[in-house]
Amino acid sequence: MASGDQDEFYDALNETEDPHIQNILNQKSLKWIFVGGKGGVGKTTCSCSLAVQLSRCRESVLIISTDPAHNISDAFNQKFSKVPTKVKGFDNLSAMEIDPNLGVGDIPDELLAEDGGAGGIMNVSKQLFQEFASSFPGIDEAVSYSEVMRLVQGMNFQVVVFDTAPTGHTLRLLKFPEVVEKGLGKILKVKNTLTPFISQLGSLVGMGDLNTESMTSKMMDILPTIRNINEQFKDPAQTTFVCVCIAEFLSLYETERLIQELMKIGIDTHNIVVNQIIFPKPSEKPCGLCRSRCKLQGKYLQQIEDLYEDFHVVKMPLLETEVRGVEKVSAFSEHLVTPYEVTDVASPQD
Repeated sequence: MASGDQDEFYDALNETEDPHIQNILNQKSLKWIFVGGKGGVGKTTCSCSLAVQLSRCRESVLIISTDPAHNISDAFNQKFSKVPTKVKGFDNLSAMEIDPNLGVGDIPDELLAEDGGAGGIMNVSKQLFQEFASSFPGIDEAVSYSEVMRLVQGMNFQVVVFDTAPTGHTLRLLKFPEVVEKGLGKILKVKNTLTPFISQLGSLVGMGDLNTESMTSKMMDILPTIRNINEQFKDPAQTTFVCVCIAEFLSLYETERLIQELMKIGIDTHNIVVNQIIFPKPSEKPCGLCRSRCKLQGKYLQQIEDLYEDFHVVKMPLLETEVRGVEKVSAFSEHLVTPYEVTDVASPQD
């Protein structure tokens, strides 16, 4: 790499804020931490690394994958399901994978059984509730979402990390509590009109007199949970969003769009992780491809520094091997709190 290009690259690594996520680890009031960004930038690796670091300063941590293409099982090299499972090697770190579009029937019975029957969906027949909910698009999703969130709250994890789907799906998930609150409110307003219709429908299909009061009461039970989640998501003391990107135009553009949308819906964000950075070794002569990539990354790193001077911008390296398994994730997570430094060791001559 030419001396000028190399100096330009390293100049782009000069931070204006602390280049780590220690501010998140120190903020003990945080309950919900979302990790998201454009597809393919390494969100899962970064969210798992963050969860590992949190496990060292919190009593109990849960990482949830809300991406339909679940990857935390691959990252930790351990199979996870819809039920929280301890990550091997940790006593206080659990993981679970859920589909944010799941329906009531997809919620595991073992999760619902833990509720003890008080106010849970199982007090009403799943089949009966699904019949009712299917008449109103989005209600089935709303019920399952609120039930999962209520159960997660009931598990008393100190902090929950969300490994989210790509940007568009994530924004929809974050807006969901507010949308559901408005939607359920409208449905409850017309429940008196719907009750006779549902009762007649039950008689026609041979299900007898359906207890619509019981079903609507379940919806009313959901509203406080939804409102509570909505308030917590918009409280910077309890919720923050960590943006993950790479030093390329499309990723930087989507990160800016994500941050603008988060500001509109009132969700705090002050950390950006720039992943997959190539750190050249001064003692080695890079190939033409590496030289070009370093120059390109240096350009966008400088733009990130200029745009987000009041953010904590963390630079994570592109490694020679994939980050998979508890040991490698734990080692990679160290770079979230201690800035990565190039080990200037010359390669042995052939």
